[in-house]
Amino acid sequence: MKRAFRTFAATIALAALSFAGSGSAQAPAATAAAPAPKQVKPALWKVADEDTTIYLFGTIHALPKGLTWLDGPLQQALDSSSELVTEIPEAAGEQQKAVMAIGLLKGETLRSLMSETDRTAYEALLARLKIPAEAFDQLEPWLAGITLGVMPYAMAGYGAESGAEAVLRKAALAKGKKLGALETIDYQLGLFDQLPREAQLKFLGEAVRDFDKSFAIIGAMTDEWGTGDPEGLGKLMNENMDDPEMAETLLYQRNRNWAGWIRKRLDQPGTVFIAVGAGHLAGLNSVQDVLKQQGVASTRVQ
Repeated sequence: MKRAFRTFAATIALAALSFAGSGSAQAPAATAAAPAPKQVKPALWKVADEDTTIYLFGTIHALPKGLTWLDGPLQQALDSSSELVTEIPEAAGEQQKAVMAIGLLKGETLRSLMSETDRTAYEALLARLKIPAEAFDQLEPWLAGITLGVMPYAMAGYGAESGAEAVLRKAALAKGKKLGALETIDYQLGLFDQLPREAQLKFLGEAVRDFDKSFAIIGAMTDEWGTGDPEGLGKLMNENMDDPEMAETLLYQRNRNWAGWIRKRLDQPGTVFIAVGAGHLAGLNSVQDVLKQQGVASTRVQ
């Protein structure tokens, strides 16, 4: 699986996990400077009929401070909506409980599942990050991979508190808007937990091997998002997925589910603002592609 796909998987996880990870270790201090403050204009679409408007906004779950993006047509779209719908609800306590219930090994340790070569590389990375070798021993391979996958965000100065969902929720709550969600935290984490053990270990191994390369792709992904370039973002995040099962589980099936939700919601009058990971609204088989195949058009707003 290409490192862009790993980064896509990590961005899914960022909707559910904090930067401290779900083990006992904290993310290392920042080692790379965050981008300078600037104005960016991410893409926005809408789906509408006679009495319903549904805005579709692609998010990045963690962003550096100093980006200005919630203004203009995007701000107007949120202001006109009665409800903000995200991937999962914001409930930190419930998220931690779900992680502890789903993501822990029983009767075995993470390092005992790894090949000697992978274990050596894994322990070397943890040592370099000043994390005890046993810190993640009780984590399922997918959760250890996610934990390592999100660390470069924190180290590069990115934070969930600056991420698009957090900013949108704060703005929506300030104006008394209803909050909704397309999935539950149990469902989202379960997507990873149901993957075959071999795929999970591969995911972890590549998180280790490509750890240092993640910084560049995180920056490139943020730049594509900020310039409102869904084609470029789709190419970066979704193309060359060489694990069909992971692609189907983490991306395509969810896009179909959400397109179905949107079609059903069009039966109710009103205006809704949907914010989901930007990879779901970019590239082939995006939510918009699925809607188009089903006779529902989407229009670019910004």
